[in-house]
Parts: sequence; structure tokens; C-alpha cells
Amino acid sequence: MTLIFMITFLVSCNTEKKSYTSFDAYPSPIQETLWPNYTKEASIFKLWSPTADKVILNLYDNGSEGHPLERHEMIRYAEGIWSTRIQGNLQGTYYTYRVHIDGEWLEETPGVYAQAVGVNGKRAMVLDLETTDPEGWETDKGPDLEHPNAAIIYELHIRDMTIQPLSRSSMPGKYLGLIEEGTKNPDGLATGIDHLKELGITHVHLLPTFDHYAIDETKLDSAQFNWGYDPQNYNVPEGSFATDPYRAEVRIEEFKKLVKGFHDQGIGVILDVVYNHTGRTAESNFNQEVPEYYYRHWNDGSLSDAAACGNETASERPMMRKFILESVAYWTREYHLDGFRFDLMGIHDIDLMNEVAKKVQEINPNAFVYGEGWTAKDSPYPADKRALKKNTVHMPQITAFSDDLRDGLKGSVFEDSSTGFVSGARGTEESVKFGIIGAIAHPQIEYEEVNYSDAPWTNNPWQAVSYVSCHDNHTLYDKLKVSRKDASEQEIIAMAKLANAIVLTSQGTPFLHAGVEMLRTKNGEHNSYDLPDGINQIDWNRKKRYREVFEYHRNLIALRKAHPAFRMATGALVRSNLKFQKTEDGLISYQLNTQGTSDPWNKILVIYNARTTSIEYSLNETWQVAVMGNTFDFEGTNNATGSVDIPPISMVVCFQK
Repeated sequence: MTLIFMITFLVSCNTEKKSYTSFDAYPSPIQETLWPNYTKEASIFKLWSPTADKVILNLYDNGSEGHPLERHEMIRYAEGIWSTRIQGNLQGTYYTYRVHIDGEWLEETPGVYAQAVGVNGKRAMVLDLETTDPEGWETDKGPDLEHPNAAIIYELHIRDMTIQPLSRSSMPGKYLGLIEEGTKNPDGLATGIDHLKELGITHVHLLPTFDHYAIDETKLDSAQFNWGYDPQNYNVPEGSFATDPYRAEVRIEEFKKLVKGFHDQGIGVILDVVYNHTGRTAESNFNQEVPEYYYRHWNDGSLSDAAACGNETASERPMMRKFILESVAYWTREYHLDGFRFDLMGIHDIDLMNEVAKKVQEINPNAFVYGEGWTAKDSPYPADKRALKKNTVHMPQITAFSDDLRDGLKGSVFEDSSTGFVSGARGTEESVKFGIIGAIAHPQIEYEEVNYSDAPWTNNPWQAVSYVSCHDNHTLYDKLKVSRKDASEQEIIAMAKLANAIVLTSQGTPFLHAGVEMLRTKNGEHNSYDLPDGINQIDWNRKKRYREVFEYHRNLIALRKAHPAFRMATGALVRSNLKFQKTEDGLISYQLNTQGTSDPWNKILVIYNARTTSIEYSLNETWQVAVMGNTFDFEGTNNATGSVDIPPISMVVCFQK
């Protein structure tokens, strides 16, 4: 391999720098490997910078301090690639690149393809990645998944779950703390991973866990919090969650242990990724290597900012596309991930997202990809080419969040006083029905009455993420409190339960915000991205206080897992099997036939009553009652004939064998 490499580049070395009239004219060596290449005999370093005059490789003995031990001038080869080969075993050696363009030395970077970094991500480290594999890693794998809507996703922030002392974690806020078994709150109730096992979810969605700027890893004795949507090094785990952020290998090994810890319990791991923008702009690693290339601009040359974070990346450019595709493949292969959630996916192009899904599933057939099908602001990239929610039909392996269902259930996330179906709003039924079927085409939906979508936007129901709350905006409990200040606590509890009852009996891919099962509150804060732990932490006292709500969610999950009729794989199956029965103000009911689903029940009747009064619902047949209020009876020991009394703000599920 080394001989072939040397021959290839000796033929094309000493290529002179060229001038380019546009970014489209830049050379695009998309087949070239730009990742660091380590062996015990030598290490190869490569950087793509077609406009550079010089590139220097600096070697250090640590990740943060001191002057370089050595400096090596890299050699320019064809297509803007700079490379050097350093003899000897460099394991544990830190390094940076520095690019010289038009008479100016830019800032040092660890390289955008860095796989290991020291404290605060300033310097990369040469590392034999196999040395970071935990015991049993070679046989580790996540759960099998027939279709994405068989997953039950739980979105969490690593620090939130264990940072409160009541979690009784021995490593609060750390990777290893999250997978620590046997932890209990003072009431003897499970916390951490044991809580998740008890709840029954199938996948955890980790808020951004790659290396980001916001947290100063040299000051972890002081409380710091950030969601992490400010990417620094895309291919390295965040150091603040590691037990030692100074040693580059530690965060890698501990993140792998976290993944394996979840896999050992049958739980998949999904990573929230933010390829749509960088945490910094002029100072970003991308701009220190190839200025301006990786970003979109308006016609006047100014940076576009569809992410509302200062910039947006240009996924349609070959080397940005190459980076994203290779990055998700790297995380899937090296860290055994089971999926990705794309932040502001609507900034990316449709072709990229189709390639992402293909690339990920080639490595892990059980992995899946979903994202936000919108942008925060406008973009110069044509809307018909963006990976927007309305274009999901052109991305057959991609899933997008259903804000139609989210706001149909609880009201607009942007208006505190706005209410939805569960909180008493009228005229939201079609939006909820559209969410129930997973945003497919269905003859019983009046699309002009749906809140945001005037047409179906999925081919199959699992392409829609069914949810009512996430890290953004108010928690469900806080939203219900702020929008229905007149409601009693018991009414708020009933609304919250009904909201996720609908989520977990809808045909889309269900998604739960961490702590919703015990009515998580952030004291009314709607944007807690950098607020203290006191606001963001999971309060484990609430598991006892709202034990009824926890048990309700646990039973909902068990119901969904036991009955594939709630997670049909195709739009055709949903259209043939799901028939809406009644749609009135505050009432939705439908019947599920189960043909083609292998469901143990023959027929299922689902009734959602959002009214504050009970409803006597007429029946033409005798049904067995599986869910009534807080009671879950999967054997259906009680029958309903003639009519069934639906309690206020609740769901009833009946079945026939």
C-alpha cells in the first residue's frame, strides 16, 4: 500500500498553485483519502487546500501547551492535496496544520478530518484507533430494526440524565455515568440507563456529542452547560463528557463504552449531527484550510445564514459533500452508531441526504436517518432542491419531523397562548389525523384543513417522526401550563398523557423528549441551550411524584411494541387498514384492521377524547377493552357492548381477537 501511494504522488508532485475564478473551478479529489493514516512504521498526513502557497505540519508532545517539537513542510500534489510521510511510531503525538495563503499564515487547525484531539480540540493526536476498542467490541452491534417506526426514540442530553445528585450516579454528567447500572433515587426508583430499560424505549438520541466549542474543557470543575449545536471537530467525541479531556484517547474509548453499554441492553444509539453550519465562521477549521469554500454566499458575496448561527454549509459542493458522507460513514463504522438526526436538514440538498442514507445503511442495515425538514432562515440554495419536509417524498429512506402533529396536539411552539387538540383547541383534528397516518396520502384527510401541509409529504408512514416535544421550545408540561393557565393540575396531567398516547399509537416513528414520562419542567424556560443544570437536569424527584404518568408511558410503549398494527411499514397498508370513524370537535376515532401486520389482534378501535367531559361512544359490535383511563389490560378481560364510556381527556383502545 505504501509503495502504491508513493508512486501515485511522486508522478504528480510539485504541482504549481493555480488561480480559480469560482469555487466550482476548484479541483475536487473526492476519491482521495484525506484521513490521517497511522502505522507503527510511519504516519501519513494529508490536507486539501488548493489555494495554499505552503502548508506546515507541526508536531507536539501534548495537546494544549508548548512549542512544536518538529515542523515539516508538506508537499503539494495534484488537485490541491498537500501531504507528508513521517517515519517512526507517532502514537500519542499531537499535531496541527498551518496554511499559508496570499502572504498570510492562517491559524493552526487539527485538520477537519481529525479523529482524536486534546483538550478543547485545538490539536489532533496520532492514534491507533483499535487501542480504544472496549472488550467485546468486535462483536458489538445495535438492535435489529425492520422499519424505523418500530423504533421508540428517546432524545436526551448526556449531562441532563445524571447530573442531579438524586440520580445517585458515581460519574454524573459523563459518558460512563449514563450507562452505570444499579443507580436509584432516594425513593429507590431506577435512574439512568436502568430507568430507560424500565421505560422500554428502543433507541436513545444523543444531543450533539461531537467536539463543540461552548464548553471549556480545562474548567470542568465549574458548572457549564450547552446543548452542543456549535461544532468544532466533527469526527471526535466531546471531551467534557469524558473523565479526562486532556488525553485524546480517553473520550474515544469512553464513548465506545457508552455505545456498547446501550447495545448490551438492546438499546440503539443515534447521534444528533450538525453539518449544516459550523460553530464559528471566519475562525472555523474549514476556513483555516480552504477559506470560504465550504459555505454558501448570497450574490453580493455575503455569507448566507439559513441556520441562524452565522453561516450555512454548502452541501452541494463536492468536497463538502465528500466530508459529510465520509463523516457519517466513519461514525457508523468506528462507533457502531444506529442512526443520525440531522439538525436543520432543510439546509442540505436532497441528493446528499439520499446518499447519506445509502452510505449509512451499507455499513449498518438497521441504521436510519431523520432530520428537521426546515431551515431557520432563508437560503440561496433553490427550495426545490433542499431536503425540506415537503420534499421527503423524494428521499425514500429519510424520515422528517412532523411539526403538523406536534403543533396540532399542543399548539404552536412559537406562541405561548396557542393550544392544540389535547389542550382544548377546535379545528385541529385534521392536523392530528394527518399525524396519525404518518403524513401519507389517505382519502379521509381534508388536506386544506391541516395546519402546515396542504398535501402528503411521505411515501410511507415511518418517514414522519411523530412527536409533541423535544429539546427545543417548552417542555410539554411547561407548554400546557403556559397555554392553559386556567386548567387544573389533573387536567394538565391528562393532556400530557393523551398527547403521547396519540404519538405512540400513530403510524409514524415515535419520538419522546427525555423526562416527558415524568412531566419534565424547565421552569417555563423555552430556550435552555446554555442555561444552568438547575433548569436542564432531569429532576428524579418527579419520578415518584408523577409515578402514574411514568407507568402510563411505560404501558403505552409496551402496547406499541406488542402490536405491529400501530407501526405499519407501507402507505398502502395504512390506507387499506386504517379507517377513521368519527371526527368531531375534541374527538377522533379510527379502526385498524390488521391484515398484513402479524398483529395478534384482528381489529383495533382507538378513540381519543380531548373534551373535558366523558363521551358515550356507540358501538356496533362487541369489543374487548385494552386501555381505559390509566388501566391497561392487554388480555381484554372486560367487554364493551352497545356503547363505551370514554373518560375526559383520555384514550380508549378496544380490540377483537
